[in-house]
Order: sequence, then structure tokens, then C-alpha cells
Amino acid sequence: MKPTFARIRGLLVPALALISLSVAVASVERADGGPPPPLDWKPCAEGSDDALGRELDQAGARCAELTVPLDHSRPGGRTLKLALSRLPATDRAHRIGTMVLNNGGPGESTLGMPLQTRAAMKDLAARYDLVGLDPRFVGRSTPIDCGWPIGLWLRSAGPTRARFDHQAAVQRDLAERCARRHADVLPYANTRDTARDIDLVRRVLGERRISFLGYSYGGYLGAVYIQMFPGRTDRVVLDSAGDPNKWGPRATQGTEEEAERALRGWAAWAAERHGTYGLGAAPARVLATVNAIVAAAEDRPLRVGPYEVDDQVVPYILSVGSGDDRPAAREEFASTVRTLNEAAHGRPADPGPELAGLLTFVLTSAGSPLAGPAAAITCGDRAAPRDLETYWNDVQRSRARHPLFGPLKNNIWPCAFWPGHPRERATRVAGPAPALIVSATGDTATTYEGGKAMHRALTGSRLLTLRGTTAHGIYGEYGNACVDAKVNAYLATGTLPAADLICNP
Repeated sequence: MKPTFARIRGLLVPALALISLSVAVASVERADGGPPPPLDWKPCAEGSDDALGRELDQAGARCAELTVPLDHSRPGGRTLKLALSRLPATDRAHRIGTMVLNNGGPGESTLGMPLQTRAAMKDLAARYDLVGLDPRFVGRSTPIDCGWPIGLWLRSAGPTRARFDHQAAVQRDLAERCARRHADVLPYANTRDTARDIDLVRRVLGERRISFLGYSYGGYLGAVYIQMFPGRTDRVVLDSAGDPNKWGPRATQGTEEEAERALRGWAAWAAERHGTYGLGAAPARVLATVNAIVAAAEDRPLRVGPYEVDDQVVPYILSVGSGDDRPAAREEFASTVRTLNEAAHGRPADPGPELAGLLTFVLTSAGSPLAGPAAAITCGDRAAPRDLETYWNDVQRSRARHPLFGPLKNNIWPCAFWPGHPRERATRVAGPAPALIVSATGDTATTYEGGKAMHRALTGSRLLTLRGTTAHGIYGEYGNACVDAKVNAYLATGTLPAADLICNP
């Protein structure tokens, strides 16, 4: 799951304005077992205030809605709607095929992703149909909203057992709210059913094979699709993909050192700009400022504009903000820390747009329609420990070495209280399927070690490493010309490099 101030691999403000599509077609599964009917492609905009729809329309995209089974083992039963967009190839004489896209999250809307992917692919985009698919329960597809009073559930355990117990009660309440609203569909919110949906999209588009580009969780989704539907993929790019064996309710465990390294790197940058931000003239002094902010939040919640930011939220903000070393991201994070520092000293502290968006998503019910599906998919993929002591002991062990990020990365999630158990076992990712895996050495979310684990699991893959960089989401996003060129070369030829590749900042 990739966090940024604007989104959690995209789960925030843009998606709040989305409304469901009204374009409908018959179910993919026909009673006579015949071929699925064609999609009814129509304009994407649904009104004058639908900015995303207008942008898709202006780019030449069209949107449709596909009906799929809730339970793929019962194709004649209850159904869901999936929202799709397609930016068609313009060079039909040299068309390569269809590329299905996924933005990650989980729970990230992907309907607008063809626009960004077209920009990354440059002239090559003319040879692909680029398909954005909002996964089941996400975005414009049939939604779920757990009715949470908060948004994203990620929190630190805090400094004491009492704070941990408080957090456990919050997480239990979140799970129970989801169960009360959506117990009938939660068993079908998972990666394997999403992969089945993708294969129905392949069928309805009339493609024997599809190409796939996925970021973060989308890399895991792509790997699962490869396993479940062998031989049905052409060119596959898994960007910032983590260890497939660690995906699930405890996916952040083991990322403490990367988070600390990124924070130290940002502190060195901020120290060189002490005159601008006033956070400390040496890296150690910047880190001391950060620690003082944490200590102040432990004493009392910090007042940041209309929000109260406590000791369980501050470490999450610090982890999110330091995970991108591009200049604009570092400047934004420095402004955020300066704001938190003002609040820690009891002075007026108004958040900038990025911090305000993050706090709205994390602390208010506005984030519920976006965070609920993310939790449902995560908890639906792999069972979580149910014993609170397991989490508390992990927090304490990690706290000894990583006092700031250990209690965050090992804390309890709603999955510990999720209704029932995953309907299927998690998919074992292994085998010789070809794929290009893109990973940055300083990734704080899925980590470079996770990318290498995915590479080892997919023995036919190649690993493209962006060295010396703190980034999550690289191809077409980070702005590294070497990475973009090598990915595009693979997408153009379909031939993986003979050996693993390295790009430098």
C-alpha cells in the first residue's frame, strides 16, 4: 500500500467526487454458455462537475460497465457492477493489444489511470488499448462503505499498554461496523476474486492474452492473476511490488529500518535548509525536533487547524511524509513538520492543502468510503492473528530497536476482528512466468527486499532496480528517464532484458 499525502496509493480526495456509472450491459456469464456480449462504450462524463469524466472524454476514452458474479462459483447468482474506461490504440495497424491497469492500494480507483499511463508510454501508447478498471467495491464499481467515523485505520500503538488497548478497541469497532453493513459481501472482497474479474474483462474484450501494469498492491494482484490464469498474459510490469508471501494484514512488519533510513535522509535535506524551515541546522537537530513533536503529542493531542493529532497519528504522518525523496515531496513534508512543530509549542498551526487532505482522510468519516474497501480486501486475503498479546509483544520487541516506527509497523489492524475467515487460501506465487519487476532501493512501503522476493518467486522475471532512491511508484511517476525507457523498451518488443538491470538517480 503506497501512502502519500494526496492518496494512499491514491485513496483520497479525487475519489470522493466519483459517482457510479450508469452504463450497463448484460452479465458476462450467459445461461447458454455462449460468448459474452460486447460492452456498451459511452462517454465517461456524468455531468458538468465530473472533472475526471471530462478529462477522459477529451482524451478520447470511453467508459462502460460490466456485470460480474459476486461469487464466481455461482455465475447465475448475485452480481456486481465493474466500471471500466478504455483509451483505444490510435495506431491500429501496429496495435500490440490491451493493457489492463491497476493503481494499487488496495482500494485505489483506476478509472483515470489510462491518462497517466499514456503519458508514461509516450508514442508507444498509440499501439495499446489502455483499460482502467475500478476493482470490485472500489470507486465507480459497486461500492461498499463500512460507515466508519474515521478513514484510514493505520495508527501507532502509542507509548503505553493503555494506549494500545484503546487502539485495539478502535480497530474492533471498525471491523464490527463493516460486518454489520456488509457481512454478505465481505467474503468476496479479495484479490483472487478481483483476478477472476480481470479475466472476465479479458474475455469480454475478446483478447486471448492481455498485458498488465500494476503498482504496489497492483503488483501483487498481477502476480496472482498470472498464477490463476497461466498463459493469458503478454507483457507484465509489476512496479514497487512487495514480497507476495507477506502481503496481508501484517504487510508493514519489517519495514521499520527503511522508514528510519528515509526519515534520516529527509532530516539531512532539511538541515541544509534550516534557514527556510527552522527545524535544525544539523540532521541530529532536525531529528531532535521530530522527537520533541512526538513527545508533545504523547502529552496531549496537537491542535492542527480543526484537527486533533495524537500520539497514535503523528508517527503515521512522519512515515508517510518521509517516503519520497523528490524535491517537491521533501518541501511539502518539511512544511508539515514545521506545522506540527508549531502545534507542539502551543502556537497556531494551520495545515497546508496536503496535510489537510491527509488528516481529513485519516481522522474523519470522509475517508470511510475509501478505506473500508482497502481493509476488506486486505483482511479478505489472509487471516490475521486474533490474540491481542501477539500484537502487543511484537510492538514491544520492535519498540526496543525502533521506538518511533516499531509501534506503528507492528500495531493491530481491523483484520484481527474481521468476521469469519478468508474464503480461500492466499495464492502461492511461483513459477517461470515472464514479468518486469521495478523496485527502488529506498522504498519504505513494499521495500527493495520485497521486490527481490517477488523476483525470486517469479523465476522468469527480470528485476529493474532504481538505486539510491526513496520512492514508491516509479515508472512514469518518479521521473527517472532510465527506468521509463527500459520499461517502454520491454512494452514495445515484449522481450525481457537478458539480465537484471540497474538505473541510477
